[in-house]
Amino acid sequence: MEAYLKWAVVALLGYTMVAPLMKVATVDIPSTVAALLANAVLVVGSLAVVLYVDIPVTPYLTHPRAIYVYAAGICLTVGILAYYQALATGPVSIVVPVFGMFIVTSSLVSALWLGDDLTLRKLAGIGFAVVAVYLTAGPGQ
Repeated sequence: MEAYLKWAVVALLGYTMVAPLMKVATVDIPSTVAALLANAVLVVGSLAVVLYVDIPVTPYLTHPRAIYVYAAGICLTVGILAYYQALATGPVSIVVPVFGMFIVTSSLVSALWLGDDLTLRKLAGIGFAVVAVYLTAGPGQ
């Protein structure tokens, strides 16, 4: 198995518990506070790894591609705050599949913007994903 697939599986396993844990937490904790606390853990964890691996951060603050990191941070902020609010107010079984459509939209953006291959097979997968989300989260589910 390719190394990136192993990391993707670790990410899948880690991220699997985010929605259920946030749903339980946001019964009594405002979603914005939950986002702040959860992302503080992310910052501390990232800092620990950067320090452990001994990667300098300063040169990258003004790197020519840093603008993309900052833009991604803005998008991540909007996405996570909205996601946690949706989890706080709606059922996980509907919120997660709709949120999970970012996999499809990211694939489309990567094909249009980054030139990734968009084969007939991938288009079929995207179509099946849309159908799957409609069946699990659509009206009358």
